[in-house]
Amino acid sequence: MKSRLAVGLIGLGRLGRVYARDLSGRIAETRLVAVADPIGSLAKEVAEEFDVPKHYADPLALVDDPAVDALVIVSPTHTHRELVVAAASRRKPTFCEKPPALALDEVAAMRQAIAGAGMFFQMGFMRRFDAGYASAKKQIEAGRIGAPLVFKSTSRDPFRPSLEYANPKSSGGMLIDMGIHDFDLARWFMGDVKTVATIGATIAYPELATVGDIDNAIASLTFASGKLGVVDLTRSGIYGYDISTEILGLEGTIKIGYLRETPVMVLTKNSVAHDTVPYFMERFRDAYTAQLQDFAQNVLGDRAPPITIEDGLEALRIGVAATRAHESGRAVAIGDVT
Repeated sequence: MKSRLAVGLIGLGRLGRVYARDLSGRIAETRLVAVADPIGSLAKEVAEEFDVPKHYADPLALVDDPAVDALVIVSPTHTHRELVVAAASRRKPTFCEKPPALALDEVAAMRQAIAGAGMFFQMGFMRRFDAGYASAKKQIEAGRIGAPLVFKSTSRDPFRPSLEYANPKSSGGMLIDMGIHDFDLARWFMGDVKTVATIGATIAYPELATVGDIDNAIASLTFASGKLGVVDLTRSGIYGYDISTEILGLEGTIKIGYLRETPVMVLTKNSVAHDTVPYFMERFRDAYTAQLQDFAQNVLGDRAPPITIEDGLEALRIGVAATRAHESGRAVAIGDVT
């Protein structure tokens, strides 16, 4: 087993920059040998900041670099297919952030390229690497709450994204962009989803309607097992970043998540107050690092990826079904989404 994996990082936005920090200095199993971003000045700046030997404005040039043994893709979703197909042609182990793509046919092309190359490929769904979610999974598998019956998941952003980002042409829309994490967790905890029914509306930020997106939605899930689920999403959780999941079992319930960021509460007359989680980077800081470390360990140790392109495809399929259910006003069977 090699001691360290030579990684090339593509995409240097907010999360990409955090990944650059982790890959270059916080994960013992990795060396960050190259970074790429279409904004060449940004690639140069990040390379200098984290002492990375090479930087590219063309991500495909990084894929071709013989010094790069493995790839981490954190670029915008619409670029994923081209990059993953290129990585497959070089048979370079690849980690790719969610969602795998915006359209199911693009994911099918990625899956075909990965299978054809026999390439190692790991999807990024960081919530599975969060301490709370990982602990809940182990306890459920150990039978702590008996058979899971009902899955409830809430994701609340403290503010809306930019209109440019929210546009479904670039993000896939709220049910895909935001909901995909909850839909992945639904499958992880409960198994495959059979049908989805959705209500959604633009009720907090009317301007989102100008790009065709919504700001609040509730999706009801029926699992193949006959068990039930509900996912509620909002862009208008103004008090903080609120991510929580509850699994009701035959013999108990598990609740995952927290809202108080700093372990301090102020108690005064008629008031109990504490701060809240600011946003996703704070809430899942350790999970992001843990999933990258897991990727490197899996590649170096020749282990199978815990989250595959199939997982990405199925989570996206639920998101697409939820979107169609909202648009049509009727429940949609996952099997009909091809």
